[in-house]
Amino acid sequence: MGTERMGTERMGAAETSACPGTGPSDTRLPDGFRVVLDRRTRILDDGAALLGGAPPRLVHLTERARALLDGGSVTVADPASRALARRLLDGGLAQPVPPPGGLRRPSAADVTVVVPVKDRTAGLLRLLAVLPPDLGGIVVVDDGSAVPVVVSHHGPVTVLRHETAKGPAAARNAGLAAATTDLVAFLDSDVVPRPGWLQPLLDRFADPAVGLAAPRIVALEPGTTWVSRYEAVRSSLDLGLDPAPVVPRSRVAYVPSAALLVRRDAVGTGFDEALHVAEDVDLVLRLHAQGWRLRYEPASHVAHDHRVDVRQWLGRKAFYGTGAAPLALRHEGAVPPMVLSPWSAVVCALLLVQRRGAAALAVAVSLGAAERLSRKLGRLRRPRLAAARLTGLGLLGAVAQTGSALTRHFWPVAVVACLFSARARRAVAVAAAAEGIVDWWTHRGHDAGGPGPLAHVAAHRLDDLGYGAGLWWGAWRHRTTTPLRPAGPGVRPHRQG
Repeated sequence: MGTERMGTERMGAAETSACPGTGPSDTRLPDGFRVVLDRRTRILDDGAALLGGAPPRLVHLTERARALLDGGSVTVADPASRALARRLLDGGLAQPVPPPGGLRRPSAADVTVVVPVKDRTAGLLRLLAVLPPDLGGIVVVDDGSAVPVVVSHHGPVTVLRHETAKGPAAARNAGLAAATTDLVAFLDSDVVPRPGWLQPLLDRFADPAVGLAAPRIVALEPGTTWVSRYEAVRSSLDLGLDPAPVVPRSRVAYVPSAALLVRRDAVGTGFDEALHVAEDVDLVLRLHAQGWRLRYEPASHVAHDHRVDVRQWLGRKAFYGTGAAPLALRHEGAVPPMVLSPWSAVVCALLLVQRRGAAALAVAVSLGAAERLSRKLGRLRRPRLAAARLTGLGLLGAVAQTGSALTRHFWPVAVVACLFSARARRAVAVAAAAEGIVDWWTHRGHDAGGPGPLAHVAAHRLDDLGYGAGLWWGAWRHRTTTPLRPAGPGVRPHRQG
């Protein structure tokens, strides 16, 4: 989920305090911990300010902070560098690098792998065969399989059984309760970790405030059909090539439970068993609210056996969509379909009118927004140029969100509008084609073997139809419009600390 909010902060050298409540008791980065600026972070005024992060913000640096950041990286060595590294890391302006050998971090012996399974013994055995031999434990939870699971020939594995299926959340929680190690890895029975998958995730726990780390989910097999080729580059489980903090309403707003590594003290009793969809997003939102840091680490790869049958694939997309309503009711403001500032919402509405006068007014509103922003950027050498750039980026993001929402979240409304308005038909057709082509261009390099532009656009539109149908069905079933309401950048999910 995108945001256009551009906050301003002054970054000094004060020590970071621990988060209260059920969050981490210690947020101090250890000596030797190193962070480097994210590739999306822009350096302004010869290092006087940084632009980037999640959500995007403009950060002014003190002279001391500028000296510590020389070369685009910070190595923790004292309270000042520790505070600066934490602020950059938490703001998404910088990413952690693999810690040096002398820095203490967990090992495989500190990890218990928990695998929930139901009637998928072949996949379970395939997964167990590739797990590291030096793990602290393996717990398989048989969630009511028709034929009880037997895995005795795969070494010391604890098997728990639910006589009747209770759902994946309950199965994971049963395994979590049986684990005795500090860290627990949840792996579904339809995944196959790639060699070396565990170490990059363990590295993230060198930060004592990290409560969860997630790998990149890639396709198990190369695509041979249009659905499988699309899923190879655009799966809902694949969150991209770049590392990121997991922050609501940011580029990486959630991570799937197909593969997770968590700190046992952070997750407590685990997933909410009342949820049968989006329980992983709910866990992410709860951990974030408690002050835990959550990391997406694409250097770790876990392969997933994607659904490629068209009916199953569309059904899964709709199933994901039904999770928006319970999430929106539990976590106010965390999962809106769009995040628009008032001025950008007005501009997008004017553009949808498709009138010359409305377009001229949209330009005037944009210029006014840029001028107002330039007054807040007076500390920069060229505030109007920076404001024009930021306003342009914000407008592009707003237009992209609007185009996506027309064909995804609000497609039933768009269909009704198209029945009565030629302008609506034109707007929806342009949005469907343009957003689809941009999406293909953005994801074409994720993996080899993706579909061509026409096949990608067609699959992407079906993807949106399935998710949107599930979204509206879930909203109807819960009798709420909450997951359909756009939000402004000023209303953000609460976070301790």
